[in-house]
Amino acid sequence: MDSAIFIELLDTSLKVALGALIAGVAGWWVMRRNAIVGSRSPQENRKLSLLEDISSQVGRVTHTFAKYSSLAAESIQFGKRWPKERRAELEQISAELVSEFKGLADAEAKLLMLGENNLERSLRLYGSQIAQFRKQVYAGRDDISLEQVAAFKKEVARTREKFYELLSRKYDRLLANA
Repeated sequence: MDSAIFIELLDTSLKVALGALIAGVAGWWVMRRNAIVGSRSPQENRKLSLLEDISSQVGRVTHTFAKYSSLAAESIQFGKRWPKERRAELEQISAELVSEFKGLADAEAKLLMLGENNLERSLRLYGSQIAQFRKQVYAGRDDISLEQVAAFKKEVARTREKFYELLSRKYDRLLANA
């Protein structure tokens, strides 16, 4: 047998063996991980699922608020020169934000149902900050500066971060208990 062919066969055999070893270790790791994750109780899985739903609902409100706040700031920046089409877009997004608040109320109810009073209060505060922003920043208001708008928006963002910090801690605790 030629030594070049022998080396190629040995090389190929080693690669196949290494691939099998990697696949075996990966399979073992996946099976072990599934056994650990699968050991959570149905109640824990349900709580995790509810917290994920709540996060999703708050995310939708946050996205809609971001659209509203940028259009409202734009309306203040341009004042009377702001196009009517953009004003109509702001009105549409404002209505969308109001309808998203139903999701926020649902999220608050889920938190209360889970006995998470601190999280619910934090979320309610976030919603009230958004409502306060809408009362302060709207199309046609000319006695407010863009710096004030940015400060209001920053306060809403700070409140949102506090809520997500609490939610994240609760979520992590549930994962760690499994």
